[in-house]
Amino acid sequence: MDFGSFPKASWLKGDGMKKVAEKIKAECGGKLDAVVATHRHADHISGFTTDEDDPGSVIASCKPDVVVQPWTEDPDAKRNARKPTASFMSAFTNADTNARDKAFARGLSFVDSLDGMRGLLPIIEDEVTALRSAGSLEMADELSFFGENGLKNLAAVENLMQMGANGAAHYVFHGAASGLEAVLPDVKVSVLGPPTLEQSDKILKYASSSKDQYWLTLTRTALRLADYKKPLFDRTDTVSHDDAPAYARWIISRLRSLRGRQLLEIVRSMDGVLNNTSVVLLFEVGNRKLLFPGDAQLENWTFALEQTGVSASLQDVDFYKVGHHGSLNATPKKMLWEKFSRRNHGLKTAVSTLKGVHGGKTGKPTEVPRETLVSALKSQSTFLTTEDLEQKPGAFGTVTINV
Repeated sequence: MDFGSFPKASWLKGDGMKKVAEKIKAECGGKLDAVVATHRHADHISGFTTDEDDPGSVIASCKPDVVVQPWTEDPDAKRNARKPTASFMSAFTNADTNARDKAFARGLSFVDSLDGMRGLLPIIEDEVTALRSAGSLEMADELSFFGENGLKNLAAVENLMQMGANGAAHYVFHGAASGLEAVLPDVKVSVLGPPTLEQSDKILKYASSSKDQYWLTLTRTALRLADYKKPLFDRTDTVSHDDAPAYARWIISRLRSLRGRQLLEIVRSMDGVLNNTSVVLLFEVGNRKLLFPGDAQLENWTFALEQTGVSASLQDVDFYKVGHHGSLNATPKKMLWEKFSRRNHGLKTAVSTLKGVHGGKTGKPTEVPRETLVSALKSQSTFLTTEDLEQKPGAFGTVTINV
């Protein structure tokens, strides 16, 4: 279930991810029953990439029988799709020829087609270089983080698409069959999220308010300013910051900063929307319940928890995989956390996180993991965090959580 890391995870650089993939292959005897990719953020799917050290080919060689992804990844979905296509369970036979184009023409079209994002990555890389040269290191790091995590996943997306061919792919949404029942006998699997847009427009409403309402405007502004070496106005010359008169340098610096902030608005908006396409799965094994929400955030959760019986079914969860690395709004406090009846009575929780890696600012409400959430997890459950694990090349061990 998910396989990825951030570029900042230096202990996985080089062939680190491939070593993890080979460990997975050894553990499963060379055959995977199922793969779940909750959403397309790099820290969740970069291990499926066939670029760089190519861990994705190792996973693909295990030929999973079931590949579960959110409905927004359906390769046959139209640009303005509000749900997966009727044929989304059928074999995808054309993955190798048009995969890249289809991957960007589908999903998330309720904000804007990902086609527009294809040209944004080099602009972000350009801006990061310019910001670092200008000494704006904090903004450069944040922009680089969001750009790398949200956009640079094409090879992984294509590999997952090909693994899902021949009927293995299940593009799921709230209430859909997960497909996992075929390989997990006597295990009940409930898909709680994400909703389709026909089921709920909550994600759409979020996207059209707050920062997301500026998506198209900021995208076009950024694209227009992409080649800042050319004159913005006809019949005018350009001048660099250092060559400008002293009295004019301040406005050049302000404009550079504005461009960086605009790009940050775009990628932050995309980041939040992608999180709300996360697959949310509830496993019921015997008399135990295990909840895996990916990076689902408030809008995804709100729809699920408003549906009849869902909130009640989650009250006696035994194990909770903490959402979105322990971020501010991925574990709704009133709607979810405070409803867990096993808090202080045997609840087990685990979070995959690393301080200073997953975005946000330390010491502020945006920090990941959020300090107040971690405090509650520690005091009211048996809590495991990857921050406590040894993180160095080759340190691949097994952690067992008795539920």
